Amino acid sequence: MNEQPAPAPLEPLPEDWGRAVCVVAHPDDMEFGAAAAVARWTGQGKEIVYCMVTSGEAGIDGMTPDECRVVREAEQISSAQIVGVPIVEFLGQPDGVLEYGIALRASIAQVVRRFRPDVVITGNLRDTWGGRNLNQADHIAVGRAVLDAVRDAGNRWIFHDQLVGGVEPWGGVEAVWAFGSPESTHAVDTTDTFEAGVASLEAHAAYITGLGWEHFDAREFLEGMGRATGQRLGVPMAAPFEVFPMGWGE
Repeated sequence: MNEQPAPAPLEPLPEDWGRAVCVVAHPDDMEFGAAAAVARWTGQGKEIVYCMVTSGEAGIDGMTPDECRVVREAEQISSAQIVGVPIVEFLGQPDGVLEYGIALRASIAQVVRRFRPDVVITGNLRDTWGGRNLNQADHIAVGRAVLDAVRDAGNRWIFHDQLVGGVEPWGGVEAVWAFGSPESTHAVDTTDTFEAGVASLEAHAAYITGLGWEHFDAREFLEGMGRATGQRLGVPMAAPFEVFPMGWGE
C-alpha cells in the first residue's frame, strides 16, 4: 500500500508590521480559522480592524434578515473584543448573493485607503477547502475582490471619487494573507492564544444554534485544524495562511 506523502512544512508568517485590516464575507468567518492568530497579534500591540462585507443576515433560517442582522452584528462586535479588535465595520452588502465585480472592489478599496494597513487578511478564496467540501460563493467573491481592491487602492485614477476628505491612495499593503486556504504555505503559532480563539467563536452562539449544530464543540473543531497545522510548523497549535505578495517580482 502506498503511503500518502507528509504535508509540506509551513513557514512562519512575518510579524514585522503594525496594522492589518481583515476583510471577510460574514460575521463568524474570522472565528472559524483566524481569531487566535488575531489575538496573538493584538497582544503584540498591533492594530487590527475587522471589516464584514455583509452582516450575515441570511444565516439563520428561523430569523428574518432584519432580525438576524442585529443579532449577528452584535455577536461579531463581542467576538472581536475578545481578541482585542476594537473596530468592526459592516459594509452592508447582501448576504449570500455577493458578486465579484467593480462595486465590491470599490467598497473594499475604500476601506484599505481609509485604514492604510501593512497587511490585509481575508479568508480562503479557493474553490474547495482542500477536498470535496466546496467553498461558499461569498467567500470566493470577497477573497478575489480583496486581491484586486488592494491594488486598486494604490492607483489614484481608479475609484478617484473616493479621494475626498483627506483620503489618499494607499499602495503600502505588503501582502494579502488568506487563512484556511488549502494552498497555505505559511502559518502563525497560536498555542498561547488558542483559548481566546475558542471564546471568540463561542461568542457566535445564536448563529451556531440557528444552524442546528446542537452538539457543536468550538474547542474540538478548532483544535483539529490547529493541531494539524501546528505539526507542520513545529508547534502545538497554529493557523494556516496562503500568502499573496503585492509587490512586483515577489
